[in-house]
Amino acid sequence: MNGNRKLFTVFILIMALSLAGCTGGTSEENPPQESSELEALQEQIEEKDTEIESLTTEVSQLQEELNELQAEPPEDPVPLSTGPTPGASLLTTAMEVIDLIEDMNMSDLDVYVHPSKGVRFTPYDYVDLQNDIVIQAAQFQNLVNSPIVNNWGEFDGTGDPIDMTFDDYYDRFIYDVDFANPEMIGNNYKIGTGNIINNVDTEYPNGQFVEFHFTGFDPQYNGMDWRSLKLVFEDHNGAWHLVGIIHGEWTI
Repeated sequence: MNGNRKLFTVFILIMALSLAGCTGGTSEENPPQESSELEALQEQIEEKDTEIESLTTEVSQLQEELNELQAEPPEDPVPLSTGPTPGASLLTTAMEVIDLIEDMNMSDLDVYVHPSKGVRFTPYDYVDLQNDIVIQAAQFQNLVNSPIVNNWGEFDGTGDPIDMTFDDYYDRFIYDVDFANPEMIGNNYKIGTGNIINNVDTEYPNGQFVEFHFTGFDPQYNGMDWRSLKLVFEDHNGAWHLVGIIHGEWTI
């Protein structure tokens, strides 16, 4: 569309210059012009002819570019997430999931969720099978921007209830740091350690996990401000499906 507008503008300029050049001639009704005036007019006409020639060349170039653009096939639309690929490695599936989490794309994440078990959300490393919230795949479409406040557990140190909307919980206990670009990745290997029991192995006996980890951010805390996010998967029909999202940090 921009190429068409530019092309139209150049045509208008050519027409304007052509008309301007025509006005520089003499007619029989006008008195004879002085030689110097005729020479000046002739120079103006030559300059305009040069400009017209240059603009004509530009029109040709623009027309070629326009033809090339019109000949190019349209870009393929971004494919929708089709879910975990059977036979794909645990790490490959985890990287696909963390990219969706980074974009807060819960609508596409639902196809990675275990179809019968859903996803358990754990704010600290200790998995509480009785109290941690479990969200089923069908509910993921409506998570973002939902005004519903849930109790996700208790804050470490104070014991205050973690009463938050999903968006607030996401900002604090899912993607509080850039886990899609971590310092370290543990493939079924625990990295972050603190004072709380890390029971991912016992509470997910049929699961495997990938841990995205940062060793710390502010040197004055000597690593006590580390962060981790564990994505826990279980096999379903030959493909890894998400069953748990565990946030980890230093606890009192």
